Amino acid sequence: MKKSLIIVFSMVFVLLVFSQTVSAIPAFARKYGFNCNMCHVAFPKLNDFGQRFRDNGYQIPGQAGLEKTVFETAVPIALRTTAGYSIYGNGEGTASGFHLYGLDLLAAGVLHKNISFLFVYTPGLDEPAGNYKGKIPSQLASLESANVVFSNLIQDKLNLRVGRFEPGFQRLSSKRLFYILQPFEINKFAGTRNSFEFFANQIGIEATGRFNPGFKYALGYINGSGANPDRNRFNDLYLVLSKTFGRGEGQSAGQRIGVFGYLGRQPTDFTGSIISPVGDSNGSQDRTFTRLGGDISLNWRTFNLQATAFRGLDDKAFNDIDSARDYVFYGGVVQLDWAALADNRLVASLMYNWVHPSDEDRVHRIEAYSALLRYYLGSWSAVNVALHAEFTHRTVGSGSLAKENLFTFLLDFGF
Repeated sequence: MKKSLIIVFSMVFVLLVFSQTVSAIPAFARKYGFNCNMCHVAFPKLNDFGQRFRDNGYQIPGQAGLEKTVFETAVPIALRTTAGYSIYGNGEGTASGFHLYGLDLLAAGVLHKNISFLFVYTPGLDEPAGNYKGKIPSQLASLESANVVFSNLIQDKLNLRVGRFEPGFQRLSSKRLFYILQPFEINKFAGTRNSFEFFANQIGIEATGRFNPGFKYALGYINGSGANPDRNRFNDLYLVLSKTFGRGEGQSAGQRIGVFGYLGRQPTDFTGSIISPVGDSNGSQDRTFTRLGGDISLNWRTFNLQATAFRGLDDKAFNDIDSARDYVFYGGVVQLDWAALADNRLVASLMYNWVHPSDEDRVHRIEAYSALLRYYLGSWSAVNVALHAEFTHRTVGSGSLAKENLFTFLLDFGF
């Protein structure tokens, strides 16, 4: 594994040293002569222009066909990792130490007019280990994203993303979150027996588009099992609708509201009669599960308030607590961000997470209160470096609560 990492870093180093000035992220910023804030409120959170740029297949809106492809320039490639010190306490004591929090390798660009790609790989890291015993990898290898975007099949109204991607029903992006250690709790929650992971990137196809004034949609047909082969004959469907009032995308300007619905099926009998050469199986006795919710994003000056919530319903076959009833839960997140100083170099954020299952399952009730400060260093056109302080107070259960506190101070950098 160490040898593999050395090879990966060596390849990246060669690309960075011998390529043109657009070779490294923020490569897009240098390619167009932009400041990084052209696309980001502050990395990694996109602003309105950055959202349009992403939606348009990493092409400046209105400039399709005038873009230089990755065959005319070096492939834009990025690395991101974090290093810091954390303190954890749960009422029984505290534990603390220095940590590295993983590594992401990313490449994206234009292949041809209205054809682009995104590739994100997280390499397996045996060291630093996942715990003090030194036996558990701190990061499993994963092809997090690998997709091609066909833009403007119908001008603005139809784009197709094919491969593995972050699906549109994730209304607050888990991949472009300021918080390093505190996730969106509702995205990780899966009831008592359902294996569906709401936060996971999915394999399939997604159609997106926009209509004036301010109306957008996303329609997806995916395997629903993350990067794993399907275990039944049915794929999952989702639909997202949103409306933005005023100028902007609702990221940093304008006011946005949206709704989404997800319909999935999973087998309860996995003894299928066949297993395909690529691992798919025709499990049987499929049962449905749904996710119905909405989101809102409000902007005032440099304040942004985002919230999303949904209702999850799993068929009673997935309810290990009461097999006579469907399993129902509610949850969501509210996040308030504020950017200050020149080029938004200071970011402050407050976030509240909650997951409230049905009354018969109070043990999985979750509430989390988080806050952070980020101060950005660097040139903004060559490298992004952020000093990051984050705190979370988390409770699990009801009545006799399990309480946790986590504080971390770290360096977050990407280039």
